[in-house]
Amino acid sequence: MSGPLPCWEADTCAVCPAQELGPGKFDVVDRPGPEFAYDPRIGWRVDQAGTAVCVHPFRVGMPPGRYASGGDPLPDLRDPDAADVAVPEAALELPEVLDDLEGWLVASLRVCPEAALMSAVARVERVAGERFAPGEVTKALRRVLSHELARR
Repeated sequence: MSGPLPCWEADTCAVCPAQELGPGKFDVVDRPGPEFAYDPRIGWRVDQAGTAVCVHPFRVGMPPGRYASGGDPLPDLRDPDAADVAVPEAALELPEVLDDLEGWLVASLRVCPEAALMSAVARVERVAGERFAPGEVTKALRRVLSHELARR
């Protein structure tokens, strides 16, 4: 596999290296953080050594690993069960920056039971609205829900 997987276009963040790079060409970590800064020159996050980094393993369908920087073996990405990566607890913490809001919304909705989806949407909208502008929360929710509802 040399390029990105077709599903990554819809499943990953717009600034994820998985939008342009194939499996093994970037590392995957369990959450965003200041040590994985977004580099606007190249269009995705990098670690301090400049290695491309995905910060949402549950969105890219790969467990955390040093695939590009350390040569960790790739999971079998043809196996749908292998791509079902659990949402890490850290991903359920409301982010400090707006760029990470969509990832938090996806994580929060993926861990809720189907029967509780609408109450979960109301809760994340309320909680996110305490930190971010309501219009930004609405835009993020629209993008996330259009894809997450189709996945169920």
